Amino acid sequence: MPYPDIIPFDEGLLEVGDGQRIYWVQSGNPEGTPVLILHGGPGSGSSAGTRRYFDPQYYRIIQFDQRGCGGSLPHASEPLIDLSANTTWHTIADIERLRLRLGIERWIIFGNSWGCTLALAYAETHPQRVESLLLVGVTMTRRSEIDWLYQGLGRFFPVEWARFRAAVPKTDRDGDLVTAYYRLLRNPDPAIHVKAARDWHEWEAASILIDPRAALSPRWSDPRYLTARARIITHYFHHLAWLEEQQILRDTHRLAGIPSTMIHGRMDLEAPLVTAWELSQAWPEAELVVVANAAHSPAVSEMATAITRATDGLRRHTRQ
Repeated sequence: MPYPDIIPFDEGLLEVGDGQRIYWVQSGNPEGTPVLILHGGPGSGSSAGTRRYFDPQYYRIIQFDQRGCGGSLPHASEPLIDLSANTTWHTIADIERLRLRLGIERWIIFGNSWGCTLALAYAETHPQRVESLLLVGVTMTRRSEIDWLYQGLGRFFPVEWARFRAAVPKTDRDGDLVTAYYRLLRNPDPAIHVKAARDWHEWEAASILIDPRAALSPRWSDPRYLTARARIITHYFHHLAWLEEQQILRDTHRLAGIPSTMIHGRMDLEAPLVTAWELSQAWPEAELVVVANAAHSPAVSEMATAITRATDGLRRHTRQ
């Protein structure tokens, strides 16, 4: 099970260029093995609960809010926000700036959901900086995965799907719904973009709550949070995360020698197990752990236990 609540010992804002400042926080042992937690969304921001998967006596736990969300500035909920300098590759550069700022040579990378895509892209770009990888709810943010989330998944939730589809203009309902919401969320009128953010999250909630033990974050009641998160997600998904469709699979050879574990719920509808399985076939060095009675939420007991067991195991498998 996860460790008790962990109080941070350090925090700050890092200037990363393009008028952006990212918020970072450190917890656990200042002299411990460094681990970087990459949050999901994109645009969800960091959470205190995620650091509880790591033994605070052993790990130096580092979190940061990716551009535009959480405590990072400017915030994507602001009117007329420009997201052009918010891409996967900007974020990978931010990770490197943070590593240098904190004086870290190599670190463990933990990613959940979208954070898996970011962790893999970072590790394939800077493999010499990665001690090991731990990925939960594996994604590669391919077009096929995006199409599943905002098209194929509708067959499991016909009522919610009809509502999600009906919330965009009639001319867009049979087209690319990600692009339709992307446009609505960029509208400066709060009556339009706040409603679009709520409609977007109502659709996401349907698949999250398929597991009766899962719960929505209290942050989902905050229109500012919903607007920023939905804007960032649609911005990334509209641009296919600035990744080629098979880029991560193609470049798995760059991960050779990095100890890696993937943990995935068998009942995950948001990120079906086939994605993790395909990655494991291209990357046989990585261990794939399938949790039988779990979906996408890492907080349910079986997933939390599997994650904590893996982080405890990492203490015995670090490269020298």
